[in-house]
Amino acid sequence: MIDYNQIPSPSYVLEERLLRRNLELIRSVQDRAGVSIILALKGFAMWRVFPMVGRYLKGATASSLHEARLIFEEMGVKAHTYSPAYMPDEFGELMQYSSHITFNSLNQYALYRDRLKGAPHPISAGLRVNPEYSEVEVDLYNPAAKGSRLGVAPDNLGDALPEGIEGLHFHTLCESSSYGLEQVLAAFEKHFGRFFSQLKWVNFGGGHLMTRQGYDIEHLVGLLQRFREKYGLEVILEPGSAIAWETGDLVSTVLDIVENRGVKTAIADVSFTAHMPDTLEMPYRPRIEGASSTPLPGKPAYRIGGVSCLAGDYMAEYSFEQPLAVGSRLVFKDMIHYTMVKTTTFNGVRHPDICIWKEDGALEVVRQFTYEDFKGRLS
Repeated sequence: MIDYNQIPSPSYVLEERLLRRNLELIRSVQDRAGVSIILALKGFAMWRVFPMVGRYLKGATASSLHEARLIFEEMGVKAHTYSPAYMPDEFGELMQYSSHITFNSLNQYALYRDRLKGAPHPISAGLRVNPEYSEVEVDLYNPAAKGSRLGVAPDNLGDALPEGIEGLHFHTLCESSSYGLEQVLAAFEKHFGRFFSQLKWVNFGGGHLMTRQGYDIEHLVGLLQRFREKYGLEVILEPGSAIAWETGDLVSTVLDIVENRGVKTAIADVSFTAHMPDTLEMPYRPRIEGASSTPLPGKPAYRIGGVSCLAGDYMAEYSFEQPLAVGSRLVFKDMIHYTMVKTTTFNGVRHPDICIWKEDGALEVVRQFTYEDFKGRLS
């Protein structure tokens, strides 16, 4: 268990033991189902642990040149790459780091098809499609929302895929169950099954939260096995959240307690908008160690305020067993996946350190951020 008193504040801290637990479970699904599961960097890009991840999974997926290069340099493999649109002046370098490149539209594939032929190694070309089904309720995170720019709609394809396309890719899930995948697969087969005989692989994207407690692993394995047996295609999954789900926290400290018109706000040395943006964008209420997310009668209650100047940089009241004070520790739970990759230095606020709580109980402070990191992003 992590000794939070040893963690500098503010810090993201990954618990190595919990990451390995997730990877072992995911590898068991991969082996039993006979599929390839790869890491999506948009959900977890802590490259210090890529060597560990690479021992369990079959690679990683990138959505940009920088992600593809990071995969190549730190995991030692070429990326499965997809982007809504590619930068013409980056595409040549991107090919160096990619084993698969998936195109978002027929226009993009037509633009780059000839350049693929000149790649330094064989690259498998794919096309992202939109099955027009998703259980995601928040449009910000729903790739299948009406008029989505992501993927080719069924009625925009004829009876045959363009020459050279070897795979189809969809991604319409978000922290979903295997039963959500089952529904998407039904729509995928209905709209695009006529193309399966022309393919080598299919990519079911991300959103498969197989490491969440209660996820039906047996149903997932059976679903994947049946698809493979029916169509004889390589099946790829690229979860983001599942890899680092519940593997670490954001540790912070109360700097001040402000009371106005009966509302107490504990201001911490972190920022929701800069360090936990999904809590405001999605939105969702983060869990805080030892606190209730709803006020309880007779318990001390506080809004939690961020350290930036944004008026809305706060969370509504939490209840605590004991009153908070300046110096109290606040531990925001499950803040490693998606959170770390989306942070900013808005307002010049200090970026939290990045730490690893090793399996032997030692603390490794991987990175501390300075003024130069803030200045270097600006001009």
